[in-house]
Amino acid sequence: MAHFDTLTDFIRQTEAQFRIFDMGRCISKLSPDTFRKVELGQIPFPKPFLHQAWIAILMWNPKQASENVVWFLKLPLDEQGFLVQAARDDFLNRLLQNLTNSMGKGPLDQPTDATEYRDALKDNPFSFTPDQEKMAAFHATATLTTRQPASSFYDGAKQYFHGKADLNHWDSLGYQGIADYVIRHQQGNNEDKLAEIFSQLPDTPLEACCTFIEHIQPSTSLSEAIRLRLDNSVAEGKVSANQIGALIRAISQCPEDEQKIAVLTRVLQSPYGKQAEVIAALASRCWASLQYPELLQQFLETLAVNDAGQACFNRVMADLMFIPTLRALTLQQFRATDRSEALSRAIGGMFGDGFL
Repeated sequence: MAHFDTLTDFIRQTEAQFRIFDMGRCISKLSPDTFRKVELGQIPFPKPFLHQAWIAILMWNPKQASENVVWFLKLPLDEQGFLVQAARDDFLNRLLQNLTNSMGKGPLDQPTDATEYRDALKDNPFSFTPDQEKMAAFHATATLTTRQPASSFYDGAKQYFHGKADLNHWDSLGYQGIADYVIRHQQGNNEDKLAEIFSQLPDTPLEACCTFIEHIQPSTSLSEAIRLRLDNSVAEGKVSANQIGALIRAISQCPEDEQKIAVLTRVLQSPYGKQAEVIAALASRCWASLQYPELLQQFLETLAVNDAGQACFNRVMADLMFIPTLRALTLQQFRATDRSEALSRAIGGMFGDGFL
């Protein structure tokens, strides 16, 4: 089998249709040209998560789109966010070796290829299996990308969110159906109907919706519905921290505007702001919002007194400071003369008292 310098070049030679997705903080498209630059060490990985690049590669034959192949990969990044070349080379060598040993079946555009390419990652230390939520969201994204029908649960979800069923009778909803409905938000009037009914959704279907909304770009009306539900829930203080975290995940892809920053600030100023579930959602999903200095300052001050203690502070900051823009902004905040004693202690607990 021929030698390839990059995984991108290998995929291109298969003559299959393919898409690359970032699977880290949320599911988003990653252009082949961008990923190739990452592979060549020309640019850092755009959105690192837990010091790794989490990606999915979807390949299919247009004539047999249902016979697609998906590779889920996690590749380590160095301290500057660049791909560790040795790890990428190790992965590529293992991949090519597996394919060389697989009876040499034809290229990906032949009918017999599907099993061969699925098995290419067998026993590969760089592969991973997404959790249930991510897998459902990706399956919905994959069928939409390859123009395949949604799951058999889609119609039931559509009936429910279009108000044609009792909202309290959600037990029969299929999780995959909710994923399909949200991911296909631009089809028909799905998004408008979801925006209309969002404030009325019971806890369970609401939280399920939120876990999938984080993978789309919500419309103005849906963004407003999410913001209002989050704001009202924080003000009332009656829902769980898990639900606040879910709503934060949903609002993460809404436009970065003053209203969004204001509601996230109110979350941090509330008792919810110190809870681990809320902190995790803010840090992992709303990292772009944290580039606003006033929100970042409030976040750091709240994180310093979080309910889970110093270990939580250390874990969250280790991840956030891996993002180049946030690292610079965070270091500015760390050195601010008006920082609180609590934040100073938390910084000392992470870096040592001699850091500042």
